[in-house]
Amino acid sequence: MKVSIERSTLMKAMSRAQSVVERRNTIPILANVLIEAEGDKIAFRATDLDIEVLDTAPAVVSQAGATTVGAHTLHEIVRKLPEGAMVELSDDGTAGRLEISAGRSHFSLATLPKEDFPVMASSEYECNFSVKASVLKRLLDKAKFAISTEETRYYLNGIYMHAAEGAQGKALRCVATDGHRLAQVDAPLPAGAETLPGVIVPRKTVGEVMKLLDDDEAAIAVSVSETKVRFATPEVTLTSKVIDGSFPDYTRVIPQGNNKRLEVDAAEFARAVDRVSTVSSERSRAVKLALDEDRLVLSVNAPDSGAADEELAVAYADEPLEIGFNAKYLLEIAGQVDRENAVFMFNSSGDPTLMREGNDDSAVYVVMPMRV
Repeated sequence: MKVSIERSTLMKAMSRAQSVVERRNTIPILANVLIEAEGDKIAFRATDLDIEVLDTAPAVVSQAGATTVGAHTLHEIVRKLPEGAMVELSDDGTAGRLEISAGRSHFSLATLPKEDFPVMASSEYECNFSVKASVLKRLLDKAKFAISTEETRYYLNGIYMHAAEGAQGKALRCVATDGHRLAQVDAPLPAGAETLPGVIVPRKTVGEVMKLLDDDEAAIAVSVSETKVRFATPEVTLTSKVIDGSFPDYTRVIPQGNNKRLEVDAAEFARAVDRVSTVSSERSRAVKLALDEDRLVLSVNAPDSGAADEELAVAYADEPLEIGFNAKYLLEIAGQVDRENAVFMFNSSGDPTLMREGNDDSAVYVVMPMRV
């Protein structure tokens, strides 16, 4: 194999490959990236056996061929090469070495046979549809903060993507929850997604997909089966196993009867929560909200470190209410608001609270209160 490729193109491909490859590997071949050169293209494939990324880039191929080499080492070498350099990769297939040359720099890396590299079996996808990158980015970005990190409840360690009946008709819906807060985000259902089986997309996969969505206008081809999900742009294909488990019936958690309505400037509210929580004890981080007519007092009382309160002018016309929340959860939910105002719907100090952005009900958040 003998290939010349522009440094920035190689850098982009290697960044994606090395982020899929686990740092610590008991199986040596999984630390490698499979490089295949043919025609006028070069393909980079990396896997951790749960996720596989395949990146295709233009290159000058003098001699077709394939090999595998350490993903993290190659990424580091390319990262340190000068901007605009042409990188030459050559491998004669017998020496077990990949030669890398750029300008006056020369590296020689050990390779492993390409036959040992595990390629993820292609699946029969029963549902295929296309969605704009900006739409998919919004769905995943607004839901991902609520993904659980508790390994015992593995079925909550991802985003549940499925077709649902939303407020504006049929919707492509992403839901995540960790039992303390929940995010439900809808977008109009794309053509072809009507038969979408509900799948749980793992947290790591969500992070990798987000990296593909830098061009808002790009169309992302999504393919889903019972066991796998695939996201593809013309250059990059990301295939992932889905979490094998049943996502709980989240609709039971979303309160329907909350009628005490608070409207507040989202950015101002987030800054105030951040300020008063500075004195809270790290363990509980509880912030109390005291609501009266058009007035909200945020307060923290941590006996071991101090107390703080701040008053905000808000729109609230219901009976007085005192309710406590974990400051971190409030900040994360307020951080999802793209519009100016956040609307909170309360029932009582012991019931879950609903939050949405102004009058937009395509994104709904639920947060459980704390005793303060």
